Amino acid sequence: MPRSPLTIMQILPELSSGGVERGTLEVGAEIVRRGHRSLVVSAGGRMVEQLEQAGSHHFAASVGNKSPFTFRKVGWLRNLIIEQNVDIVHARSRVPAWVAWLALRKIPAAQRPRFVTTVHGQYSVSRFSQIMTRGDRVIAVSGTIRNYIRGNYPQTPDDRVHTIYRGVDPAEFPHGYQPSEQWRQEFYDEWPNLKGKRLLTLPGRITRLKGHVDFLKMLVSLRDSGVDAHGLIVGGVDRRKLRYAAEVKRTVAELGLNNDVTFTGHRSDMKEFYAVSDVVFSLSSKPESFGRTVLEALNLGTPVVGYSHGGVGEILHDVFPAGAVPVGDCHELTDRVTQLLAQQTVVPPVVRYSLAEMLEQTLQLYEDVGQAGFAANTEAA
Repeated sequence: MPRSPLTIMQILPELSSGGVERGTLEVGAEIVRRGHRSLVVSAGGRMVEQLEQAGSHHFAASVGNKSPFTFRKVGWLRNLIIEQNVDIVHARSRVPAWVAWLALRKIPAAQRPRFVTTVHGQYSVSRFSQIMTRGDRVIAVSGTIRNYIRGNYPQTPDDRVHTIYRGVDPAEFPHGYQPSEQWRQEFYDEWPNLKGKRLLTLPGRITRLKGHVDFLKMLVSLRDSGVDAHGLIVGGVDRRKLRYAAEVKRTVAELGLNNDVTFTGHRSDMKEFYAVSDVVFSLSSKPESFGRTVLEALNLGTPVVGYSHGGVGEILHDVFPAGAVPVGDCHELTDRVTQLLAQQTVVPPVVRYSLAEMLEQTLQLYEDVGQAGFAANTEAA
């Protein structure tokens, strides 16, 4: 049997925003709820307070930068792992995975924690990326990612890879949810020009792969066909992407959409934004590994239109096939949105991809690998 409680360390670049970060918080809270210890190593960010309120311990360190200086943290991390008597180290990104793997390598076998990795994306295929397949257990967040591992790293034993779909809590995103009157009042006080408009929302951090140009071209086509719709671009701008964000805003002006598009910046009330939207979009040119925003909106009953590839394609074909369109087909994109708006489509309740299922499978994996590690370390001793 594994030691009780297990001490599980998750390591990732930072805790500012995003699906990987939210998953870290959710898993950390479940680790604590089940009586284990949850440690998280990252450079920090706005989500640290929420992490710690749920019972995890955060250790601040810059372990995500692609710089030789980052590897100076290897010794520090090794000492921390030993001091905290860590049983499992779970890496969620490539540079932190390398730092963790190097730290673990020099710990004697009898004391060495087990190494778990989650492949959150279709990384460029290289020795650098291969580190994400070197865990004692490798979590693939979708069938798309499992196929990516099989196709690009065939040396990875298939029984080491576990597909655990990301999940959404239906209690947090309940079907048919409507924002409070106070929220609506504040929303329209801030953006009075949105009253009476059909709201089309593209969520996510403003990066080049998210399909902003296709979204804007669609808005032009809708406007030209007489649809009174307004585009919401909901997401923050990474300091490294300021030039691209400026480029998107120039495109808005060039297309004559200044009165038809609103940039909201980062929002912590995404549930409300999904709920007031007529359609939510996922238009990434590169296949998404999963598509959490897609699933959140669908859980609320809001239609989602997305490109039919990657994890987004998996979810749409499984949950809402009417929302799947060919990648890059702006004509089909416009036609599909026009149809959905005309029909006032409502999505039926989603019965798959629950947070509870994801947490159950993740904690079971921890407990299984912890038991295997305890047995192996006892034998080595």
